Amino acid sequence: MFTTTTQKTHILRLSSVLSNMIASRVGLIVVYFLILATSNSCRQSPSCHLQDYDLVSDSLASRWDEAIPLGNGMLGALLWQSDGKLRISLDRADLWDLRPIENFSGEKWKFSWVHDQWKNNNYGEVQKLFDQPYEVNPGPTKIPAGAIEFDISSLGKIKSVRLSVYDALCEITWESGVKFCSFIHATEPIGWYWFEGTGQSIRPELEPPPYKSLTDSGEWNSVSGNNLGSLGYDKGRIRENEANITYEQDGWGGFSYMIAIQWQRSAKTQYGCWSISSSYPGSEENKNASDITDSHLQSGYHNDYSTHKKWWGDFWGQSSIIIPDSVLQRQWYLEMYKFGSTARQGSPPISLQAVWTADNGNIPPWKGDFHHDLNTQLSYWPAYSSNHLDLEKGFLDWLWSCKPAFRKYTQEYFGTNGLNVPGVSTLAGEPMGGWIQYSFGPTVSAWLAQHFYLHWRYSKDEEFLEKRAYPWLHDVAVHLDELSVKNSNGKRKLPLSSSPEIFDNSPQAWFDQTSNFDLSLIHWTFAKAAELAEELGYSADAAKWDSIGKEWPDLAVDEETGLMVVPGMPFTESHRHFSHLMAIHPLGLIDVSQGETSRDIVSKSINNLLDHGTAAWVGYSYSWLGNIQARALDGEGAANSLRIFAENFCSINSFHVNGEQYNRGYSSFKYRPFTLEGNFAFAAGLQEMLLQSHIGKVVLFPAIPASWVDIRFTKLRAEGGFLISAEMKEGNIEKIEISPERGGKIILKNPFKGEFKISGEKSFYIEDDSIIIETLQGQKVSLTTPLRF
Repeated sequence: MFTTTTQKTHILRLSSVLSNMIASRVGLIVVYFLILATSNSCRQSPSCHLQDYDLVSDSLASRWDEAIPLGNGMLGALLWQSDGKLRISLDRADLWDLRPIENFSGEKWKFSWVHDQWKNNNYGEVQKLFDQPYEVNPGPTKIPAGAIEFDISSLGKIKSVRLSVYDALCEITWESGVKFCSFIHATEPIGWYWFEGTGQSIRPELEPPPYKSLTDSGEWNSVSGNNLGSLGYDKGRIRENEANITYEQDGWGGFSYMIAIQWQRSAKTQYGCWSISSSYPGSEENKNASDITDSHLQSGYHNDYSTHKKWWGDFWGQSSIIIPDSVLQRQWYLEMYKFGSTARQGSPPISLQAVWTADNGNIPPWKGDFHHDLNTQLSYWPAYSSNHLDLEKGFLDWLWSCKPAFRKYTQEYFGTNGLNVPGVSTLAGEPMGGWIQYSFGPTVSAWLAQHFYLHWRYSKDEEFLEKRAYPWLHDVAVHLDELSVKNSNGKRKLPLSSSPEIFDNSPQAWFDQTSNFDLSLIHWTFAKAAELAEELGYSADAAKWDSIGKEWPDLAVDEETGLMVVPGMPFTESHRHFSHLMAIHPLGLIDVSQGETSRDIVSKSINNLLDHGTAAWVGYSYSWLGNIQARALDGEGAANSLRIFAENFCSINSFHVNGEQYNRGYSSFKYRPFTLEGNFAFAAGLQEMLLQSHIGKVVLFPAIPASWVDIRFTKLRAEGGFLISAEMKEGNIEKIEISPERGGKIILKNPFKGEFKISGEKSFYIEDDSIIIETLQGQKVSLTTPLRF
């Protein structure tokens, strides 16, 4: 067991998407592994506090979802043991079966047709056409690559297994003295492995996925996944000789991929590297995997490990936290390790499992797709204040590159101009169906728009504002404007509305009134579109969006229970998705800083949520609640929710597996489909406890438990492009450092109990409870308290 406290058009359209991603890519990703030029060891000994967060065990995991995870955004690997062999499950983010769904065209492929069927009590026809294909058809779907296996039966008993998070390297040692190391290079499409002290050759074996399996897995659904044989692929081609193996697999519609392994052996060591390349008809060709391994084997593992280690050193240097809660602190570092392993510019965005597709012979849970009714959004929450905007760019670039597919979907299905996004989509941005209240939801692009907006707010990149953020917001506003209708009192409404995932996919999940979920996103869209238009000097646009926003009704609030699902329908039962609370978090339309009325709504909404219990919650519910409680300035509640997540909803390798794993009464869900959004929402929740800037004012330690009197963080990012470091000792703020990337004014809620000293500022003054500082670009501002004796 790990000693962790977390026990726990299609192809054609894809061609342009991949070409855009490849063009922006400076190197890809993958795998590697170290030996110092001056040493015969496979890695340099770590000498930093990050060792405290390593995954350590005295044995290899026996399940893929408990394995050691390695990755670089494009390539991924899981190290575990299967049938007495060391198994490295291989993955590449763009391996997709992109077969089309025939029902998504024709005269019934209309939001208006769905509305008519619902209104006329004929909703079964809708489910048959648009819901069921997701459950019945094997594709489209993410697919696994294969695995490398080593027969380790002769090596004896394993002494230790360690994932070093500081350099993203797995090290295994045996009692016999044999050592094994493996890593995926941080920025190159290569993975390395290294055996030392074996005294014998251990030849790698390549295990293809069971695409030709005829085994009937019995009753299946989108969670458990049908067997891979249902995809109907021909058997792949394996070629091998004394020092290399290649495997080529054809998929649907001319898609194919290759795995290549090459190795060498000396008197005391043997080592090798692997890569995966993909090919789609009409897309720019990736470099052949065999050529990649040949090139890297010649340049050597020393060079690769050195550049790999430097990338991870820079990554960990971008921010850090030290808090007096070992459970939460450890989990945060493990989440950031996974974020660094799965997010890259130039690679596809984080899907449900990212680069760790299930290695169990089946299609991955929920087809490993891009769920935009919560999953992709939560996965990028930590990017902002953790100071990793560079890694978030892959998500935004992918959304932008898929705009042609999104526009086609918007025009055909909704009959509007502007932009909406399928709530469940393929790598090429095509709709996949499923519960269409959410997979074809009318406001999906609005929630995604928040990521464009936040990137601007946290970076203050004027070019991004003009060329990406405002154009996206503008097009979403156009879509919502055209889709809306006027009701009898002259207010706008959606023809049909929903609140993920209230009532699942039943007819009752549609509402004639606009839900608080949709309404929150609509109000946010028009307000932010007006804000960005004003920022750019587009006064006519700003006035237009402001005027339209005022034509929508207010959010539905119950005097006793706070925010409702829809007018007249309070939240009345336990539910995993807090869609009715979007206005509180993440949108911030209702915030405790706004006064007594807003504080009352926030308090009653959270209390009502908790009053109905957690039986129907999953792991991400606790992570999201931690964020909401932090926004409510409830440090005790936030810490408790995040701790419940870490200790009850994670596998022993820190993977979020949705269901509760230890039967402590936190949920009725006991299953274990692995997805990542709960992990990354956890990291964002802890960051919200330490720093908030969404109200236009930077607040330090806004939501910490009373017992947290000694805390330190470095280079967390605030809106406005300010990097903040702060230290609290014995409950007193002793030092603050502000590094302005672009300069300008920062408003800091005064955290000092008395006098303080300031240096490096252009000017400053104190007003009410705030310190207003004019900063100079690149010049650090320091605030300190006088020495105490």
